Amino acid sequence: MHSVIQESASLMAVVIFPEPCAANEDGLLAIGGDLSMETLLQAYAQGCFPWYSEGQPILWWSPDPRMILMLDDFYCSKRLARRLKQNRYRFSWDENFSQVIKQCEEVHRDEGVWLLPDMLRAYQELHSKAYAHSVEVWEGELLIGGVYGVLLNQVFFAESMFSIKRDASKMALAMLVERGKRESWKCIDCQFYTEHLASLGAQEIPRTQFLELIKR
Repeated sequence: MHSVIQESASLMAVVIFPEPCAANEDGLLAIGGDLSMETLLQAYAQGCFPWYSEGQPILWWSPDPRMILMLDDFYCSKRLARRLKQNRYRFSWDENFSQVIKQCEEVHRDEGVWLLPDMLRAYQELHSKAYAHSVEVWEGELLIGGVYGVLLNQVFFAESMFSIKRDASKMALAMLVERGKRESWKCIDCQFYTEHLASLGAQEIPRTQFLELIKR
């Protein structure tokens, strides 16, 4: 497996990623590097992302096929449409990014924690520079669902979502799609296949097609 190459340029380290086609059959592209803002932005621009567990080095992924959601393909069921119209719910954008990412870490802890402290700090920095964003779903004063990710070159690279009440994460995704349509995003990147995402209209496409889409 390739390591991320770091070259010295003046007093700064430049991280160089391998070509995405060098990834193994699971999508693992490279090992190592750092989670600086510059490295993360370069990674997303090249269609790869970090995903690793405690005790592992930083792992960078570029899966083939790639799971994406084209905005016009989002499936909104009748039940979800009714929920979206209920006055008891309120939706916001970047109102509480910190709480969304923390809830994602807590809700998915039993699935194998990958939102480690370094990851939390890295995405908080991206948020402080207006690269990372969140959608929040509120019921009264309670945050019941949300999604966060990185917006770059009109592609929203969704990283994680959470829900503590029924359909809350679906409502967050619906609001994300609505914003994407207003701002003419190309797509929402969902990374890997899940039945849940497929039920909402996401689909797998070849990695080459995904790379063409994000670089167009």
